[in-house]
Amino acid sequence: MSKSISPSSCRLINARLAIVASSEPQFGTTENGYVEITNGVIAAVGDMSNLPQNTGNEIAEVIDCKGRLTTPGLIDCHTHLVYGGTRQQEFEQRLTGLSYEAIARSGGGIKATVAATRKTSVEALAQAAAERLDCLLAEGVTTVEIKSGYGLDTKTELKMLTAARKIEEMRPVDVKTSFLGAHALPDEYAGRSNDYIDHVCSHMLPAAAAQGLADAVDGFCEGIAFSCDQIERVFKAAALHNLAVKLHAEQLSNLGGAALAARYGALSVDHIEYLDQKGVDAMAASGTVATLLPGAFYYLNESQKPPVQALRDAGIPIAVATDHNPGSSPLLSILATMNMSCVLFGLTPQEALLGVTANAAKALGLKDRGVIAVGNKADLVIWQAKAAVDLVYSLGKNPCHTVLKGGRVVLTKGED
Repeated sequence: MSKSISPSSCRLINARLAIVASSEPQFGTTENGYVEITNGVIAAVGDMSNLPQNTGNEIAEVIDCKGRLTTPGLIDCHTHLVYGGTRQQEFEQRLTGLSYEAIARSGGGIKATVAATRKTSVEALAQAAAERLDCLLAEGVTTVEIKSGYGLDTKTELKMLTAARKIEEMRPVDVKTSFLGAHALPDEYAGRSNDYIDHVCSHMLPAAAAQGLADAVDGFCEGIAFSCDQIERVFKAAALHNLAVKLHAEQLSNLGGAALAARYGALSVDHIEYLDQKGVDAMAASGTVATLLPGAFYYLNESQKPPVQALRDAGIPIAVATDHNPGSSPLLSILATMNMSCVLFGLTPQEALLGVTANAAKALGLKDRGVIAVGNKADLVIWQAKAAVDLVYSLGKNPCHTVLKGGRVVLTKGED
């Protein structure tokens, strides 16, 4: 198999295509297919029996997939990859019985990472995040979302978002950024959460928007973070700057954040272990994606599971993401995340694959990827596998064979 592809044109043949455009994205709709790529974009998709003969322009390179499963590039639609420091000690504390909330209230948790991040340069933040990202890229991730939220002041929030943008220059990946100033209450605003939200809305968010550093605005609606009323103020500020919104909600309790986010047309509501039927109905009406984060559920040893069957019944798209962060989900494997979504939450392997492709794209408001379709970006993964279950069955096994980003091979195991 070739290690480099011309940016002008190439063709994949003898591929078992998954998540192909149809009335609804599906798994395995083309058993023996081809994909034609021109200038980084999918130009044609079909069955090998209908493979067109070249007339005029020659295809620069042909990749024989030899019957391997071929999917869209994977999308990790919820991460906190940019941060300073580590929090291994909290992992040990939780093993002794301390809860996430207790650690946070005692000055650990997000605040500990804030202190370290404020001391770290843009360059160091970007380099550390890129090295973490390498683990995801090796498993077929071609698009990643990265949040701020470990600065909690204007200077550091902008520094984090700048570092996230720099990663696109360092690695073959598309980065989508979310401003998460409403992540936690910094010490300098202790006892003045409303004043802090005022600062987020009047200074921090406008600065991120003015510099073009944020693609969306996020928040944390929870007892240890911010109320629905406070998050609504953030959403209104986001609307003034034409920024989409999303929300961490219903992770540790049910404050009604999902229904609030749905009223504002949120791209996604994430975590949602305590989501109730009112929230489900609101999300279904708004088209908001439900993003499951099994890594945090696993690391925090939670027992309350998200209402997956209710989401299915309501027709809500289900995305799956690593939620990589230094505290509650230091997870750097999208394949392990897919496995966890099946074992812990009851998704099927096909649902897990949709969760990191088509539905993950919806969670980021992206219409040009996540599905193998004409006109979409030629972000594709060829797997040493035949079916979706092969991607989630074995923890520790990476069947990723070849990754194409914009029609170029950026990772391959080589000839075989």
